[in-house]
Amino acid sequence: MITSDAALARCQDLVDLARQMGADEADAVARASSSESVSVRLGALEEVERSESEEIGLRVFVGRRSASINTSDFAPEGLRTLAQRAVEMARLAPEDPYGGLVPREALFSGDGPDLDLSDGGELSPGELREAALATEDAARAVAGVTNSNGGSASSSRSVFALVTSNGFARGHAGGAHTLSASVVAGEGGDKQTDYAYRTQRHRSDLPDPAGIGREAGERAVRKVGPGSIPSAKMPVVFDPRVGGGILGHLLGAMAAPSIARKASFLIGREQDQLFDCALRIVEDPHRLRGLRSRHYDGEGTASVPRALVEEGRITGWLTNVASAAQLDLGLTGHASRGGGGAPGIAPGNVYMEAGGPSVAELIADIEDGVFVTDLFGQGVNLVTGDYSRGASGLRIRNGELAGPVAEITIAGTLPDMFRALVPAGDLELQRGIDVPTLRIDGMSVAGQ
Repeated sequence: MITSDAALARCQDLVDLARQMGADEADAVARASSSESVSVRLGALEEVERSESEEIGLRVFVGRRSASINTSDFAPEGLRTLAQRAVEMARLAPEDPYGGLVPREALFSGDGPDLDLSDGGELSPGELREAALATEDAARAVAGVTNSNGGSASSSRSVFALVTSNGFARGHAGGAHTLSASVVAGEGGDKQTDYAYRTQRHRSDLPDPAGIGREAGERAVRKVGPGSIPSAKMPVVFDPRVGGGILGHLLGAMAAPSIARKASFLIGREQDQLFDCALRIVEDPHRLRGLRSRHYDGEGTASVPRALVEEGRITGWLTNVASAAQLDLGLTGHASRGGGGAPGIAPGNVYMEAGGPSVAELIADIEDGVFVTDLFGQGVNLVTGDYSRGASGLRIRNGELAGPVAEITIAGTLPDMFRALVPAGDLELQRGIDVPTLRIDGMSVAGQ
């Protein structure tokens, strides 16, 4: 796989070529990754896979016109052809009054602390196989598990490099290790599947494989024999594994491109107290070993820690260059870049701070409710804020978990859900977007 320094050199060559071809400004982004994974099923080796990919993308500006193009051909002649085509495309594109590069004064500078995004280790297929077997064995050992979809272990490395024609040239490397298992519980017509997984930058930070496997098995077993539930308005409690999606909807609605398109339910609510006044949502892109840690965004703007929600109110929109220009806002360091196309929006490590009650205390006064462990469907409208998802999980009766439920629908509106939201005290930083267990009263639940 190409190194970070080599990726930077290719990006610089491509930007220089674009300028020679007539571009007024240009930036280039390179990505490369390699991964190795081993899958087992029922104690036998099922698959060993290794993959590598490299991609470089170029964005050029000719006056107010722009175009972007990408390739996996890193050869000098291929890069020359790419630059020529990008400039030709830009000359034919419509004018865009908002596009451009990050101003030099807003670019990330300095070195910043080491974010420790890789342990530098590469595991052998034999080591990955042993980890996958240990994870699956633990899942299959749970009483009530009747079959397995398999266990897997993987190790990956990645490189990112960005060069702009106004002086930015940075690259970094990262790594990740993942363990997972998926098993089946039950017999005949009542078979239920569930899974567990963990991903960490350093292998030493992964939980013991037995713990991950046991979680997968226990999750599958507790879903066996589901019932339904009468349709009513009731408290809904979200497992952290699915509760992070609610925070994801908020972040999507805070994206400045959505605001510029008038496509967010948050428009006009900038000063509203959306959540309880004690609730805070924090972004920490500088977290050591974080899955979304970074010093700069996909356009070169510095990423900084901040509160996204303070005293229950949002603190502003998440911008990139184009949306900031369109809305006359400052840059917030949230641009994301793929190989080609215009930059999008992506936050760093985001979490909702833990609340006071334990999970047991959070549900103790619920006479009848639902503890949601799985969500299905795409019934969330970020323009109107309407929320409707298929769900399954566990029923709550008289403050206790009381058996599985399935084939239900939960519905509400995101503003109402935010106002009613109460977090428990069990926050764990695992996924890059993290929440504790969440309780939301007054949601509409429809059974069969």
